[in-house]
Amino acid sequence: ALGTRRADAFIAVKFGALRDPAGGFTGIDLRPVAIKNALAYSLKRLGTDYVDLYQPARMDPTVPIEDVVGALADLVKAGYVRHIGLSEAGATTIERAHAVHPITAIQMEYSLVSRSIETAVLPTCRRLGIGVTAYGVLSRGLLSSAANAKRYAQGQDFRIYSPRFQGDNLTANLALITAFEALSTRLGCAPTELALAWVFSRGSDIVPLIGARRRTQLSQALSALTHSFAAADLDQAAAIFAGTVAGERYNAHGMMMLDSEKA
Repeated sequence: ALGTRRADAFIAVKFGALRDPAGGFTGIDLRPVAIKNALAYSLKRLGTDYVDLYQPARMDPTVPIEDVVGALADLVKAGYVRHIGLSEAGATTIERAHAVHPITAIQMEYSLVSRSIETAVLPTCRRLGIGVTAYGVLSRGLLSSAANAKRYAQGQDFRIYSPRFQGDNLTANLALITAFEALSTRLGCAPTELALAWVFSRGSDIVPLIGARRRTQLSQALSALTHSFAAADLDQAAAIFAGTVAGERYNAHGMMMLDSEKA
């Protein structure tokens, strides 16, 4: 797709996730030898000789972060990687990693309904000059509309395992989404635009990741950049979900994999 325009693109790659033949997640492998092996395959598949941002999908509790970043630093020195990133890393891990080699970006879930990074991770990143690439800004579609949330809860994708889409949690969250939809209607925008605009408003060091599959979704995402929202409107949107969202962002096993959620 890029051809001779490789230098015009910024390619970010996550690595380390282990899969079974059916595609199920079985863990994470961040041994230095595994990191280099994973990059070798990525470079071949992508048809490029370097990756701009290389980041583990999760932290590996069996490998010290110093060893992980040390291996990545070797790849930077060799010219195969331009920048080092992390994903779902806690503040202490970020500090330790940054002491070995500068960390450029941290990929974290961040949205109106997932704000745990504000406690320690975001302040640490800002003190160290590390950017945040925010995923899950629509909370897997929960923030798109109540109708969509109901439909996703009845689907067959990973959301059937998400606590926020299950049972009483879904019922409670639908009430919040309904109020959020009413606010967005009053402001003359789609719920998606308002949710994205709130993330955009949190700082220029936070870059929302947009998972648009259709042009209409992309159009709504881009509208969040141009729609003028008063600070009071964004605060009202945040107040709807403050401390009232039902269910964790992953199931129990998934939460155990998040270094960012550990005390």
